[in-house]
Amino acid sequence: QVQLVESGGGLVQPGGSLRLSCAASGSIFSIARMGWYRQAPGKQRELVATITIGGPTNYADSVKGRFTISRDSAKNTVYLQMNSLKPEDTAVYYCNALRNGNLNWGQGTQVTVSS
Repeated sequence: QVQLVESGGGLVQPGGSLRLSCAASGSIFSIARMGWYRQAPGKQRELVATITIGGPTNYADSVKGRFTISRDSAKNTVYLQMNSLKPEDTAVYYCNALRNGNLNWGQGTQVTVSS
């Protein structure tokens, strides 16, 4: 079992920046991929970005060039740097980890982009 704890959400004005963190603990060995998803009110959860351990990153078209996913293996933490935020980025952001074919999810952190 992998435990994931997100942090860094909040209220930001359009054009601003936030950095989300996701700290992993527990059975973190054999994690193959970590990622960020988001869910806006009334919408389905959607992919934001993923990072494969030792491999490539992947981004949703809507965030390419604005968001960057990265990983600090020493801290077992994945980050999502979000720049040039737009109101449509408002959502609950969830971290997940793929391990042995199973997805583990964090509790989510709210990001609100509004003036």
